[in-house]
Amino acid sequence: MEKNQKINCTVTSCKYNKNQEQECALEQIIVTPIETKETKQPDESMCSSYRNAK
Repeated sequence: MEKNQKINCTVTSCKYNKNQEQECALEQIIVTPIETKETKQPDESMCSSYRNAK
């Protein structure tokens, strides 16, 4: 993976979201499967690095 890769994010409630740029402030994120889903679609996973901004 290239070092200049960006993580785009529009989840405004996440404390790592730089709202103006719609980018994640973390250098890497953890993506985790949702155990109850096997859809082979995006809803099968979630960002485990999410933290509420409050």
